[in-house]
Amino acid sequence: MVDPPRSVFLSYASADRKAAVAVVALLEQAGFSVWWDGLLEGGERFSKTIADALEAASAVVVLWSATSTSSYWVHDEAEHGRNSGRLVPLSIDGSLPPLGFRQFQAIDIGKSLGKPDSEPAQKFLRAVAALHQREPQAIPPRTPARRPALVTRRAAIVAGSVAVVAVGSGIALRNRGGSPKPSIAVLPFANLTGEAEQRYFSDGLTSEIRTRLIRNPMLQIVGQASSETVDRQSGDIRKIASELGVAFVLSGNVQRAAGRVKIAAQMAEGSTGLSKWAQSYERPLADIFALQNEIAGTVAQALSVALGPRETDAAGAVGGTTDVSAFDAYLRGRDLYEAGIDEASDRAALAYFDRAIALDPSYAGAHAARSRALMVIGNLYDDEAGRTLGYASAVAAAKKATTLAPAFAEGFSALGFAYSSGLLDMRAAVAPYQRSYELAPGDADILARHGTFLGRLRRTDQAASVIARSATLDPLNARTFRSSGDVRFVAGDNAGAIEQYRLAISLNPTLSGIHSLMGFAQLMLGDLDAAAQSFEREKSPPRRLPGLAIIAHKRGNRAAAQTALDDLVRQMGDKSLYQYAQIHAQWGEPDRALDELDKAWRLRDGGFLMMYSDPLLIPLRETPRFRSLAAAAGFA
Repeated sequence: MVDPPRSVFLSYASADRKAAVAVVALLEQAGFSVWWDGLLEGGERFSKTIADALEAASAVVVLWSATSTSSYWVHDEAEHGRNSGRLVPLSIDGSLPPLGFRQFQAIDIGKSLGKPDSEPAQKFLRAVAALHQREPQAIPPRTPARRPALVTRRAAIVAGSVAVVAVGSGIALRNRGGSPKPSIAVLPFANLTGEAEQRYFSDGLTSEIRTRLIRNPMLQIVGQASSETVDRQSGDIRKIASELGVAFVLSGNVQRAAGRVKIAAQMAEGSTGLSKWAQSYERPLADIFALQNEIAGTVAQALSVALGPRETDAAGAVGGTTDVSAFDAYLRGRDLYEAGIDEASDRAALAYFDRAIALDPSYAGAHAARSRALMVIGNLYDDEAGRTLGYASAVAAAKKATTLAPAFAEGFSALGFAYSSGLLDMRAAVAPYQRSYELAPGDADILARHGTFLGRLRRTDQAASVIARSATLDPLNARTFRSSGDVRFVAGDNAGAIEQYRLAISLNPTLSGIHSLMGFAQLMLGDLDAAAQSFEREKSPPRRLPGLAIIAHKRGNRAAAQTALDDLVRQMGDKSLYQYAQIHAQWGEPDRALDELDKAWRLRDGGFLMMYSDPLLIPLRETPRFRSLAAAAGFA
């Protein structure tokens, strides 16, 4: 059962992902199937996949913005749509299309995202429908009940054994445990350089300032995902603060030219929207590191004045560099790594990290980033021999980071990741993950990684507590609630898992793998009809087909079950060994399931990481072969 071609291809710049998610949701509500790179799974990030989807689509929708007009990828895809007569151009920030595309009137939809009844949205849907020679489906009215209480920050979410608490205006964050802490969100600093390709610098600078503030134990900082997800278009500080549950909001802009950098920063009070502190800086680029510390220190000092005397942290550049060229290479690499475009971009990211290390061999941040890049490349692109070397190099790079900077949490988190996901050595991963947690208990990303790992070990109480803390710090991050659902699923609380997955879907309906996770929880709860519907919504074959194979078998339709498995084998080959084990375990074929697990272990299949905690493999847990594999991987 091969996926049918998707009828709409969406082209956009990675910086415009939030707008892309909204456009995908609008199209799918109107009955169109959409291909966009959010559908790409691990091993699927290949140029051929994109080219095939572009060729098969009936409409090519392009999101023009100040960023995308400078993107070669978007230009190429828009040119393909233009030349084939399938182009539907949108402007999401008022930008005109670049030269060569202005003969096509772009629909200005920037202020209409999330408003399907608006005239620009309807005009857009009519244009797409015309290329399909039909009318768009009527979009059902949205009901307030679909919006999770978490987003409005007005209620507590309680599911299973853990309460994930989210409250408005940051009150609970400041008074938690009887030790009030100022809560603050750091919004992405705007790039005023005039060159879209310089966006990596402003984004990287924002992240560095946020990290320095996180290191201050007297502050509570909202995670990056939520700070980037919240709607900033209106400029309404009170609304932003309410959605994120913080008392203060830090924003700013960056200009970089002729060896100098200009930064304007402002901190506003969330309850009033009024500025509490604002300052502009202009320094030589070589002073960028001192400037980051100065901004972080000034923010901490201003908050201490506003809320009473506090001990402030120097917010030093733990794991950083004093070499501007190394810092620039690192930021360029991180921008490519986070974009996750394809093999070429991932290898280019690695090259930038290597350049940063060549310029400053003591740059721990670059060594940790190199480790993560090697992990991605090994998992997605390398053959068995290359993967073995890549994983060993990833461990070595992360170890170097921890040696250079023993207080650098990201280095230990990268080492835990390399041990667990690369070498599949859970025993070795325990200590570095724990150390990362001890060093950065206020970093939402560090917490989420540590909590997820604890869940893999079936330490569900600990995992749930850590992930609940991460959710408090990063309240609009759908991935956190996916992780919370995973922990409940592992613990056997399928109803609680489903509730958390629904929250994740409400925050991001296109989140990778979320529908299959929902389907497995529904399957284990015995609701086969609901599970089948969830799996049908899943776009990725290695996530969808195992569920359909198991459901068909449970319904007694052995032919349909075998067809689904055969389709999975044909499409994925040895890349889905773990999924084959899940299917055979649920089919009541333990020996075949264990054979597939053996292969997954030998080939270091990334799915093997789930074997110890996966409820689908419960039928295998008491067998000697399963116990032997679990012991070999350090699970037990």
